[in-house]
Amino acid sequence: MKKIITLAILFFSVVSFAQVKVLETVPVEKLGKVNNNYIQKIGDEYTVYYTIVQSDDDSTLRKFSFKNIDNAYNSLYNIIMGGFTASPLYDIKLELPNNYIWLHYTGNVVPDKATVQFMVSGKERDAATNNVSEPFVKDQINKLFQK
Repeated sequence: MKKIITLAILFFSVVSFAQVKVLETVPVEKLGKVNNNYIQKIGDEYTVYYTIVQSDDDSTLRKFSFKNIDNAYNSLYNIIMGGFTASPLYDIKLELPNNYIWLHYTGNVVPDKATVQFMVSGKERDAATNNVSEPFVKDQINKLFQK
């Protein structure tokens, strides 16, 4: 009986002082991809990774994130797609929790070849730099958002 009690105490002390703990993880989903640009989903947060057109450093991949509150992912897609059909084309300014995003549309002489670029700046006072993405056509936006 003493051995069983000793073993039980030893077992519980080892379990309570274990150094390895299993934590719950949230799966990472990579949604649509166009060239090096892609959208990643972790839980209810979406992150858009985009390649900038001009950079002084080696890293040309930037990102902006937002939570999918009130179906924000589909709302962003609908806003972008609605800008392609506007006449005349005009820029749309969006506010995210940490960034301002301008959707800059440019027309082309070829029909249905309008493009949009993400122009992203941070909300912090020292975030005076704007990052401008490469231009996307309507089909690329559909592929990026998996629509």
